[in-house]
Amino acid sequence: MAIPMTRMMVPPQVSSSLRLSHPNLSNSTRVPLLCRCAPSQLQPLRSGLSLSAGAHAIPHPDKIEKGGEDALFVSSYRGGVIAVADGVSSWAEQDVDPSLFSKELMANASRLVDDEEVRYDPGFLIDKAHTATTSRGSATIIVAMLEEVGVLKIGNVGDCGLKLLREGQIIFSTTPQEHYFDCPFQLSSEGSAQTYMDASFNIMEVKKGDVIVMGSDGLFDNVFDHEIVNIVTKHTDVAESSRLLAEVASSHSRDPGFESPYALEARAKGFDVPLWKKALGMKLTGGKLDDVTVIVAQVVDS
Repeated sequence: MAIPMTRMMVPPQVSSSLRLSHPNLSNSTRVPLLCRCAPSQLQPLRSGLSLSAGAHAIPHPDKIEKGGEDALFVSSYRGGVIAVADGVSSWAEQDVDPSLFSKELMANASRLVDDEEVRYDPGFLIDKAHTATTSRGSATIIVAMLEEVGVLKIGNVGDCGLKLLREGQIIFSTTPQEHYFDCPFQLSSEGSAQTYMDASFNIMEVKKGDVIVMGSDGLFDNVFDHEIVNIVTKHTDVAESSRLLAEVASSHSRDPGFESPYALEARAKGFDVPLWKKALGMKLTGGKLDDVTVIVAQVVDS
C-alpha cells in the first residue's frame, strides 16, 4: 500500500511536471497533489534548466496507519528543489512518534526554501529548517537544489541518498554518513546530535536529460545500482519510475532470501548468523524492512 502523499491540493502556480497523484485513488478520481507538507511560495522559472519530478512512498508494513516515518518535499522554486527526511524509529521506545520530527522538518524546509537568509543553499536550508523544528525526535535528511544554469547543489546528513544518472550510467552517488553500521548521522531535537555543519556537501554540473534518483535508506538498502539503472532507463516517465523503484524496494525488503545491499554490507562488517548456522552453510540474507521513499527527477529545459 502506498502512502498518501498529502491531503493538500496543488496550487495553480505549481508546474505540472511537479504534480503528483494520490497513489490510492483510481485513475478516474485521481487528483494532483503535492508531497506531504505545505507548499513553498513558488516563483516563475527563468529560461534555463529545471527539474521534472515524480515521487512515491511506501511505508513499513507496521506503520501504514500513520503513513510511515519518512517525509519529502518537491518545489519548483528556481530550478527546482527536492528533499527527503527519514525519522529515526528508535524514538518510539520513548513513546515519541518518530514521524513528527521528519514531517515538521520537511514542512519547515518547504516553507523556508525561498527565504532570503537561505540564499538558495542546501546547508542554510537544512540549518534553518532544523532550527525551526520543535518536535522531539531526529531524522536523516538530504536536499538537492538545481541552479537554472545547470549546477546541482546537494547537502545530506546521514544515510538518505542520491544518485545522478547520465546516458544509462550512474556518474555520482552520495556517501552515507554513519557513526557505525546502521547508526547514521542525524539531526535531532537533542543538542548532542549533528547539525548542518556535519553535513556532506557536493556540487555537480548537470545537463538536459540527466536523471536524479533520491531516496531514504529504505530504497538504497534494498535495491542495487543495476536495478536502479534498469528501471530508470526503461521508464522515462518520472512518476512511473519512482513508483516502480519504491515497489521493487518494498518487495525486496520483505524477501528473507534476497541478497540485499543491506545484507551484504552487514556480513562485510561482521554481522552474520550464529556459527552453528554457518556450519550448515547458512548466511545472513534478506532485505531491510523499512519505509521506502523515492523521488526521481529529470533535468529538462525550463
